Amino acid sequence: MIIQSLKERYKDYFDVGGIVWPDAPKTHGELIKQHFSTLTCENMMKPEHLLPERGRFTFEEADKLLDYALQNGMKMRGHALVWHNQTPGWFFEGGRDAVLANLKEFIRTVVGRYKGKVFCWDALNEVLVDSSGGFLRKTPYLEIIGEEYIDIALQTAHDADPDALLFYNEYNECEPEKRDRIVTFVKGLKERGLPIHGIGMQAHWYNSNPDLDEIRAAIEQYAALGMIVHVTELELSVFDWEDHRTDLKEPLPGMLEKQAERYGEIFELFREYKDVVRCVTTWGVADDYTWLDDFPQKGRKNWPLLFDVNHRSKPALERVLGF
Repeated sequence: MIIQSLKERYKDYFDVGGIVWPDAPKTHGELIKQHFSTLTCENMMKPEHLLPERGRFTFEEADKLLDYALQNGMKMRGHALVWHNQTPGWFFEGGRDAVLANLKEFIRTVVGRYKGKVFCWDALNEVLVDSSGGFLRKTPYLEIIGEEYIDIALQTAHDADPDALLFYNEYNECEPEKRDRIVTFVKGLKERGLPIHGIGMQAHWYNSNPDLDEIRAAIEQYAALGMIVHVTELELSVFDWEDHRTDLKEPLPGMLEKQAERYGEIFELFREYKDVVRCVTTWGVADDYTWLDDFPQKGRKNWPLLFDVNHRSKPALERVLGF
């Protein structure tokens, strides 16, 4: 059966993308080339991969993945310049001036290398706390440099490529308290005159939540700031967060049907906001390769994507395409 292409079906709405890793062009290349108009490196553009040792940049794998995207007519999203995870420990050694120099050098070098080729960056990733009792996450950047690391990072990225779109990327982005915190944070960036162009809604969601009204409210509040929205890491776990089962070898009856219903509703909502939602990226390609096989339950199989473990279409894909 010939499946309609996602990128063709959505060409009048928004870009549709997925992640890539070093083996992806070989293992998932058919699906990637048929269905995606944008790609995001899962890990290969993060600091621990690009700068594992002081003074030694390793661009080979990232370059290969970028070349693969461009050669196949796809755009590349950059992920992620500033994150408290997947940054080598030496990055935070030597005191404030040394850490600040490391931050600037990394951003200038990476964004400058990919100037005109990577069209946007998740410039800041997960810098806010999840719950009440604080605002900025206590990361090594914050503790060593201070709050100004945020302004410095954005301005350095913009100076390195003034045409690249810069995003604040965050999870739990539809939960009302976290959403309001994101709004306050981005409003502050804008008031300080910093280059910020969009909000990345990670969208690590479930068959049962978040509620569609919460997703809608988040999109509308982010749009009210003048931000465009990229959905950056979408998947729908068949397990709720509180579900700790580890014994399932395949989805239970009804799981994939519920997932299909949810994907259909969510993409319908995205289409409604096509002037704001400019890109939707799934955090994976097919169910044979997903980080949710190890999170939050180590070793548990999950089936969160639009294609199954054999790269065949799932009911969810049919619902996303069938409007």
